[in-house]
Amino acid sequence: MGYRLSKIYTRTGDDGSTGLSDGSRLSKDSPRIECMGEVDELNSQIGLVASENVPEVVARCLADIQHDLFDLGKELSCPGTASLSEARVAHLETVLDALNGSLPPLKEFVLPGGSRTASLAHVARAVCRRAERRLVGLGGIEPISGTARRYLNRLSDLLFVMARFLNREAGRTEVLWDPRRGGPPDVQAGNTPVDR
Repeated sequence: MGYRLSKIYTRTGDDGSTGLSDGSRLSKDSPRIECMGEVDELNSQIGLVASENVPEVVARCLADIQHDLFDLGKELSCPGTASLSEARVAHLETVLDALNGSLPPLKEFVLPGGSRTASLAHVARAVCRRAERRLVGLGGIEPISGTARRYLNRLSDLLFVMARFLNREAGRTEVLWDPRRGGPPDVQAGNTPVDR
């Protein structure tokens, strides 16, 4: 940033458009701006996870991710540029492998939840998937970086593993999806969970 922001509002977006780094303007509901908004929301969700009392290894990782997502926002704000390197994708894979290696193997699907911090990581994972879908959609109409797409794909995997790791650190047992749990409860008197 070559200058200090002394005034936050400019009124330039009052017509429903917003400016890109190259000086061009787009409608605020354009696919590129939608994608930038999703990445911004993801970064905010990551910040929410980081605001919890998380282990140091997770805190360092989340701080790195926030910087990476800001780089991605910069990339989206300046079409034709690339800010994320493959080294950042490789870094996510290294952290992912380290956290996952400390966890028991999964045999069933895990339901989102557990501790508050793990639940927030699951929300961040879902937002990351949405940001990835927006990025893929943008790539269908104009060129985007393959590295950016790989980064978001790997990040959602990392956030899933991070949620599992945070649950274990909190001493919480994961809730596994039970596809054989049956239909709705019997609503006859004496057979509902409330009546038992």
